[in-house]
Amino acid sequence: MPIQSITGATSAMSVQQPELKTQKTPFEAQQSFSTMLNDAIQQVDQAQQASDTMTVKLIKGEDVDLHNVMITAQKASVALNATVEIRNKVVEAYQEIIRMPV
Repeated sequence: MPIQSITGATSAMSVQQPELKTQKTPFEAQQSFSTMLNDAIQQVDQAQQASDTMTVKLIKGEDVDLHNVMITAQKASVALNATVEIRNKVVEAYQEIIRMPV
């Protein structure tokens, strides 16, 4: 057996060290959640603004297709409804936690 295959086998069988996950402090977790929430709300706002822009263009008689306006409006509607439902679930979870006996 050639030596190259033995060294290749040992290097392939070497165990790699798993990366250690660092624990976030509560402040860091709060900031991370806050950033994620702000990004999500901004995306919903952008979808609403795109829908408004397309609707105004359609009303003014500019060159836009009706189906594209309707698709944009529906996307904005779905994004807003999803955001409201997520907010409802978060409020519900918060109320559950508050009701827990200590």
